[in-house]
Amino acid sequence: MKKLAFSAAILALTAGAAFADGHGRTIRMGTEGAYPPYNFINDDGEVDGFERVLGDELCARAGLTCEWVTNDWDSIIPNLTSGNYDTIIAGMSITDERDEVIDFTQDYIPPTPSIYVALSDDVDLATGVIAAQANTIQSGYIAESGATLLEYATPDETVAAVRNGEADAVFADIDFLTDITDEDAELMVVGDPVPLGGGVGMGLRETDGELREMFNAAITSMKEDGTLNALLVEWFGDDVPTYE
Repeated sequence: MKKLAFSAAILALTAGAAFADGHGRTIRMGTEGAYPPYNFINDDGEVDGFERVLGDELCARAGLTCEWVTNDWDSIIPNLTSGNYDTIIAGMSITDERDEVIDFTQDYIPPTPSIYVALSDDVDLATGVIAAQANTIQSGYIAESGATLLEYATPDETVAAVRNGEADAVFADIDFLTDITDEDAELMVVGDPVPLGGGVGMGLRETDGELREMFNAAITSMKEDGTLNALLVEWFGDDVPTYE
């Protein structure tokens, strides 16, 4: 139950800031459950991570009841648009291409760079074999870079591809990969960080404008009272970009 106790203490201080626009409406929150520290499944089999804590607080402030649903990343947008859940809160970067299919709230994580991780610092990132999770901004970048792209369904598979020699490097969000390099001394950051995307936001159906504005108001309130910055630092460290 990593960090949940401290998160609860932070958010309890702002309980009085809640507003009740949602009148208790139940909202199904769709996430991947496989991308720590954004979201993951804990030892009790429950959705956990930064986005679980954030999502529960946003629902509380909006007067909504949250139910958490997990879905594989490669079908996470189609299952939103088909009505299997009401939001995507899964480390999804805001991009123009995705915005043509779904709507986004304002960002709740500022734009952060993506990085390469490999077993050696002499890998050829320009023309080598690079692993990335399918249907991400990272896989799109590699596909246009001149390198050979290997796509995988889950983020863990991209790292495994480097460890077992299928790929020269993996390319993913800095927050995901630095947690891994901190625990595995054989893996190292190589090359320069690459800025991608317009921050991370919640995805919603284009027909759910009222719900989007309710979440936007809740995100704004967390930015204004400082609790969003506190959560970002707690889960991602002191070097994470925050909101002024």
